[in-house]
Amino acid sequence: MSNYPVKGCCLCKKVTYAIKGHLGIFQYCHCSRCRKFTGSAFAANLLVAPEDFQWLSGEESVGRYELEEAKHFATSFCTNCGSSLPWLGKSGKAVVVPAGSLEDHPGIGPFQNIFWDSRAVWYTEPSALPEYDELPPKS
Repeated sequence: MSNYPVKGCCLCKKVTYAIKGHLGIFQYCHCSRCRKFTGSAFAANLLVAPEDFQWLSGEESVGRYELEEAKHFATSFCTNCGSSLPWLGKSGKAVVVPAGSLEDHPGIGPFQNIFWDSRAVWYTEPSALPEYDELPPKS
C-alpha cells in the first residue's frame, strides 16, 4: 500500500496499521495519565490526521478506554497482548500514535516535552544513566 509508507503493530502483531505523514507534532508527554497508560516515565506520541491513518489488520482486536472527565485523552490497546495502539482523540481532529509501536522511522523526531511539571518524581534524564548494548553484567 504505497500511500501508507510507515507501518506499526502491537507486540503480538495481531493488529497492524499504517500512517502517511504527520501533523508535525512528535512529543514526550509526562502527564500522569500517559505515565499510567504506558507504565513508563512518559509517552512518546506522534500526531497524525485521521485521514492519514488506516488500520491494516486486527481492528476488531482494538480496545478503547475513555476517561470521562478528560477533554482529549483516551487510550487504545490490543485486547490480545495489551500493547498501546493509536487512538483517535475525543475531538476527532488527530490520531495519537504511540511511537514505540511504529516499525519504521516516521520522518520526524521528538521535539518537546509536555506536562513537564507533572513528570514522575523519580524521573532521571536517560543520558545521565549508564548505557549497555545488552543486559548489564552481573555486579
